[in-house]
Amino acid sequence: MNNAAAIAELTRRIDNLLRIGTVAEVKGDSCRVKTGELLTQFRPFFTRRAGTAKTSWRPTVGEQVMLLSLSGDLTNAYILPALYSDENPEPDGNNNNNNNNNRERTVYPDGAVIEYDPDTSALTVKGIKTATVQASELVTIDCPNSVFTGNLQVKKKLTVDQGAKVTGAIEHNGKITNSGGINIDGINFGTHKHRDVQGGTGTSGGPQ
Repeated sequence: MNNAAAIAELTRRIDNLLRIGTVAEVKGDSCRVKTGELLTQFRPFFTRRAGTAKTSWRPTVGEQVMLLSLSGDLTNAYILPALYSDENPEPDGNNNNNNNNNRERTVYPDGAVIEYDPDTSALTVKGIKTATVQASELVTIDCPNSVFTGNLQVKKKLTVDQGAKVTGAIEHNGKITNSGGINIDGINFGTHKHRDVQGGTGTSGGPQ
């Protein structure tokens, strides 16, 4: 190889060390990237953790990424995430009415949004259909006040330690046990007596 050819090859490899491309196809833990007129083979993409702790969030077709090619050889490229583009701009960017310099915001393909704003200390989750928290022992929510705007169903025993306030009708099916002395309008439920009791079909007096 003459000097001109060697310099040209060296220049090509330097140019290939870092290249911007667009994800063309994703398969498992690797994807193919189109950069210029070139289309790479399936190559691994970077992730945050890949040891005893693991994360999984695959690139998507059309996502702009960076190729890191060892020795400038694209056949050995690794795929680094990710760069905003005209097709996929920043979800909290300057053209967004919700622009915020400090907020962390993730927008999902179905329209769901998870964001945290340290300026207001507010965590917001919206646009999801279901949410599941599964624990083998205990889930604790430590908050002075909580509001549920929809129906709430408890499938097993409900224990209330400091009383309850109910506005509206109560529908009950099953047994009520008076273990702690339930008092309704000054009448001890379950242990009160009736006055003016008489036999036959008569009606007793009120409870006392």
